[in-house]
Amino acid sequence: MTKTIKLDIMSDPICPWCYIGKAHLDVALADHPDHPFVIEWHPFQLNPDMPAEGMGRREYLEGKFGGKEGAVRAYAPVVEHAAQAGLSINFEAMKRTPNTLNAHRLIHWAGIEGRQTAAVAALFKAYFVDARDIGDTEVLADIADSIEMDAAVVTRLLASDVDAQDIRDRDAHSRKVGVNSVPTFIVGSKHAVPGAQPPELWAKVIAELASAD
Repeated sequence: MTKTIKLDIMSDPICPWCYIGKAHLDVALADHPDHPFVIEWHPFQLNPDMPAEGMGRREYLEGKFGGKEGAVRAYAPVVEHAAQAGLSINFEAMKRTPNTLNAHRLIHWAGIEGRQTAAVAALFKAYFVDARDIGDTEVLADIADSIEMDAAVVTRLLASDVDAQDIRDRDAHSRKVGVNSVPTFIVGSKHAVPGAQPPELWAKVIAELASAD
């Protein structure tokens, strides 16, 4: 039996490179069903100072990248790499950039129920494919329901501040230890692998871990 190895992933549900990075990792894991990884997702907000209600996506992008042309230039590689990964991103339909604190709370609660990766996948699909506002509590409750969590319980939790400070503290801890961009993968609590790495790199990592057994 292969020894299990922790794979910690710092990610944000509105990060396109995280969406692409997960797709690449998924390919490698499917190609190596005997992989040793036990995966845990960790919160990292791209925009920790985003207003709770989010903001218009155009306003956000043009503010962040210095106008429309800067935003187009910044996202050109995203479009290219997403297509190479076989992913669809519905940028045209996206109207708002949400605050993701509550989405991270949902991921945390899903982890308690053993549905964490399902929650991450559902949030990526909701945001990048369906162009839904994943800062909206009704949307989050619907996503919870779609992965067989109790939507009524999630709705009650979201109406409170349960685990909100914990998410902020974990985000701050990641920054304190040097994580400044996502996705960042930590293999075996030792080796940091930053960025949306291709499936070939993960295949190599899995092979090296197998040979080290």
